[in-house]
Amino acid sequence: PPSCGKEPPTIDLANTPEADIVEQISKACSEFGFFQIVNHSVPTSLIDEYLEQCKLYFSLPLNVKRQWKRHAENSRGWFNDELTKQRLDWKEALDMGVPGTRDWSIDDSDPSNRCLDGWNQLPSSDVLPDFRPIITRYFDECAKLADQIAIFMAKGLGQSEDCRMIQELRDHHSSYLRSNYYPVCDVEQENEDPSGKPLGISPHRDAGFLTVLLQDADCHSLQVLLDHEGDSNSNGNTSLHDNWISIRPADKYAFTINTGDMAEVWSNGRYKAPLHRVLSNETKERYSTPFFYNPSYASMVEPLTISSENQNESGPNTEAEPQYSGVLWGYFRAVRFAGDLTDLGVEIQVADFLLHDHQKSQSDHVGRQEVFAKQVDFSKPFSVEKFRPLLQESSCQN
Repeated sequence: PPSCGKEPPTIDLANTPEADIVEQISKACSEFGFFQIVNHSVPTSLIDEYLEQCKLYFSLPLNVKRQWKRHAENSRGWFNDELTKQRLDWKEALDMGVPGTRDWSIDDSDPSNRCLDGWNQLPSSDVLPDFRPIITRYFDECAKLADQIAIFMAKGLGQSEDCRMIQELRDHHSSYLRSNYYPVCDVEQENEDPSGKPLGISPHRDAGFLTVLLQDADCHSLQVLLDHEGDSNSNGNTSLHDNWISIRPADKYAFTINTGDMAEVWSNGRYKAPLHRVLSNETKERYSTPFFYNPSYASMVEPLTISSENQNESGPNTEAEPQYSGVLWGYFRAVRFAGDLTDLGVEIQVADFLLHDHQKSQSDHVGRQEVFAKQVDFSKPFSVEKFRPLLQESSCQN
């Protein structure tokens, strides 16, 4: 198989032997945390239909979209005010996810379809008649593809597709789809990007297991941080000497895959959750769609310990001892959402769960997630205000 070289590889899923796919994906996850795939299972006709629906949705009047706005009791819906690293993103977006019943035939507003992330708020058939049927089909196809990629990632770690993590993801994933619209950026904003323009999305790492991203082939602005001078801290702050490279789509229907925080924990640090950002554009509007493949809310993600004979020589060593304490996905997701929605001053990163001397994490989050697990009902929408005292650092102690 070809070497990753200086940029993430593009992998042909239809015309590459499985053993080579596993090796290339494992190497890419270890070196970059990013790669592209072509000739995948998602029909190109469905991608075209989905993109057309996105354009129709975001072209609706603002007062119409506001009726579906997400809020502190529901993380799903339309929004144009997301904070990344407590900075406002230059975009509009729609979040929708797997319903509580896991049954698309049941109405979104049915109480049985509520879950920790809330409930879906999609346009009715009298507003956009084809929107819901197409976006739910696209969601299901992304979930199937994500399952396939996760299996390749697991095999690269010496695991089988029957391992617990893969089964939990397949049967109980809490994934969501984000349809992004980035308008033309014709304003300047201080202290953002060296260019003086606000970023589409500030530097961040994806929280879940993996992300399946459909980029805009005509106006790509995704950048990933590669080897750089100096370190980025746990909050993702970086220096002017950092080496950002653009991920240019291999073709209109290529997907960009990146490793999430939960895969980094599960792989015991062998797979990277890369820091990445999205640039704004002065002349072109664009659309992109990440599908976030996430564990079940109740899943405690714990690191694998991998024997030396299963290690890929090109990747970082995986220690025999766990490098992270377990992470309760429902808690990690809830804190991330609270930080995206409000200027709560609370951040969470996998670095908070790193084990130090005496095999103990020094972060308050480990103790907080234990309290959270006892108080939360994963079948009910998470309330930022209800859990504000627990989330805010000043009110919590070890």
